[in-house]
Amino acid sequence: MLVHRRYPPHGAERKCCRNFFSSVFQALLSWRVPRAGEDDWYHLFVLGIAPVPPSRGLSWQVSGHGGCVSVPLKETSVESLLRTSTQALAELQVPREQLSEVLEQIHSGRCGAIYRTKMYTGDPAKPKTVVLKALKEPAGLHEVQDFLGRIQFYQYLGKHKNLVQLEGCCTEELPLFMVLEDVAQGDLLSFLWTCRRDVMTMDRLLYDLTEKQVYHIGRQVLLALEFLQDKHLFHGDVAARNILVQSDLTAKLCGLGLAYEVHAQGAIPATYTVPLKWLAPERLLLRPAGISGDVWSFGILLYEMVTLGAPPYPEVPPTSILQYLQRRKIMKRPSSCTHTMYGLMKSCWRWSEESRPSLKELHSRLEIAARTADDKAVLQVPELVVPELYADVAGVSVDSLSYSYSIL
Repeated sequence: MLVHRRYPPHGAERKCCRNFFSSVFQALLSWRVPRAGEDDWYHLFVLGIAPVPPSRGLSWQVSGHGGCVSVPLKETSVESLLRTSTQALAELQVPREQLSEVLEQIHSGRCGAIYRTKMYTGDPAKPKTVVLKALKEPAGLHEVQDFLGRIQFYQYLGKHKNLVQLEGCCTEELPLFMVLEDVAQGDLLSFLWTCRRDVMTMDRLLYDLTEKQVYHIGRQVLLALEFLQDKHLFHGDVAARNILVQSDLTAKLCGLGLAYEVHAQGAIPATYTVPLKWLAPERLLLRPAGISGDVWSFGILLYEMVTLGAPPYPEVPPTSILQYLQRRKIMKRPSSCTHTMYGLMKSCWRWSEESRPSLKELHSRLEIAARTADDKAVLQVPELVVPELYADVAGVSVDSLSYSYSIL
């Protein structure tokens, strides 16, 4: 791990430390999140994690529907923090009595448990199924600030049909909850694996996939990415595991944690890891990340869909992927992939960021390809997936495959 400091351009000399290791240690001690407008800022570099330049105002302040809202950073206690943030989140507050006391835990995440429950907003006979993301207790001031910041990030984003929607929150007192829409069918990767099995329908979802439907899902993901780009954001972790599907094949992009961190801090945290095989070369080379990296990852997503959830670069160890790409190698065309779709993939995998298509260009090409795509022949891959083997080849954690609801 190296810490690099970019000094202000005024030419002031710095005294040398006694040795390299002591300088690294001192830099680690002084590392902090940059503030808006500073010329002097720090990069924390870890393999696979790229910095983001402070190109715009960086603070915990975001634009809400009613003007400007922010998570107060000067509060000294959790109670005072909750009091001062109540007004900013007033529009989102859900009365706790509207939530059922029956909670089905569907995952235990880093920040806390994730539950599925019922929310009663009108007719008691027609409750709405929602997902609750709870903040783990006991929670300190920093954890509460971070949780409130994530809620306000959703508020800043607003609504889009291809993003998981924030339904509300319960933050006037502990425990804190984020209330999200429930996409009960689960993640796209699990759906693709089920399509390999001899299953026609389950839970009202048709488990087969055609080339035309691949384009249909891909188009929706591009719409979500364009929406993020309009907010001066990028996703940073586009993959089948981070897309939820409904019974009508409506796709919803989730896993917005990295987008939130960049928005709040101005950089990708050193602790935030993304599987290497989905990363663009510039990310692997620790260069500034951006929307063109999402374009690269979108090409990997097309590969995932057309192979019904095969791991990318199956013949390349995850730790060797950078050397593989530096030799200007890309994945070969899968047998189930048309030349048209493979042409789209290859355009996403151009080494130079500038030579890759923009999201709008890619969207246009996708729509043209979809007009003549096969809507009859079902994609078929006879081999079933063993999660442990998949995780090893893909370079992901097996635990990350054990649930199908990844939010912020």
